[in-house]
Amino acid sequence: MKYAAKEAGIKYLTEKYDIDFDSIIDTIREKKYDKVAIQIPDGFKMHALDISDFIKENSGADVYIWGGSTYGACDAPTGLEKLGVKMIIQFGHARFRADEMKKPSEIIK
Repeated sequence: MKYAAKEAGIKYLTEKYDIDFDSIIDTIREKKYDKVAIQIPDGFKMHALDISDFIKENSGADVYIWGGSTYGACDAPTGLEKLGVKMIIQFGHARFRADEMKKPSEIIK
């Protein structure tokens, strides 16, 4: 990873799973997003604060943690645009058809 990870949860997640945190940070910086949200499955929720802190420290964006259920890629939270959220970062195992949602999206592998 090109961005320093001092959070134990980030180190654990990058060792166990194929999560491209560098691309997440790069996208936020390139698009100049100031508010993003993360949506994570139940098994990752214990690392939610580490993920949030890592993203904020390396991108400067405010990070909202979606605490609701996550049933997959089709279960995107709604209403976050009212808070000014520019990007939802969804952690999961499948791609979704963002074009059908008619919302700006970035697919990060």
